[in-house]
Amino acid sequence: MTDNNSETNELQPNTILSYAKDLPNICSLSGLACTIVAIYCSITGLYAAAMIGMVWAVAFDWADGLIARRMKGRTGDDSTFGGQLDVLIDIVSYGVTPAILLMSYGNFELIYLPGAFLMVAASALRLSYFSTFGLAGGKRYTGLALDNNSLILVAVFLLEGVISQSAFSVVLYVSSIGLAALNVSQIKTPKLSGNPVNVFILATYTLIITAIYSWKLL
Repeated sequence: MTDNNSETNELQPNTILSYAKDLPNICSLSGLACTIVAIYCSITGLYAAAMIGMVWAVAFDWADGLIARRMKGRTGDDSTFGGQLDVLIDIVSYGVTPAILLMSYGNFELIYLPGAFLMVAASALRLSYFSTFGLAGGKRYTGLALDNNSLILVAVFLLEGVISQSAFSVVLYVSSIGLAALNVSQIKTPKLSGNPVNVFILATYTLIITAIYSWKLL
């Protein structure tokens, strides 16, 4: 009886909140916080601030993977939990957030609803496919990786105010649908986040985007 109780205790998983202390998961949750800010700012029309939140969400997303690969002593459960957390946060950051941005800029008119649905649906399909099949050949993504959605949209949004609002609404809509199509396409794209050069490029891009939109806020 004692041996059975001991075995049962050993099989008990860690508590949910214990994983919130894991440094890679802290980065993931920090990215989620940036995403929540981006959603709030999109709804309230503070689009420049929303762009800053979106690009920093990507930066934290890349950081969690880099940290996880360099940390020693992480168990298989730690890696599995972190991977699941990433997937759930990704669909919010790169599917739901751009969809809300699109609807908000379109004053939540009904015509923008199909585009928003396609972005979220494409994200869900893309993540489910990746979770099932992983990288093609162990090196490349099938379909455009979702973090590109935010990186591209924050660049596209630089046109806002440069062209008319009606024209930009069309540009944003077309860009959103185009990204959704690329997310679920069969194109093969490289995994960028593990390369130190790409990390430096992302860091530079993040700072430049932050500086531009911070200036716009002023």
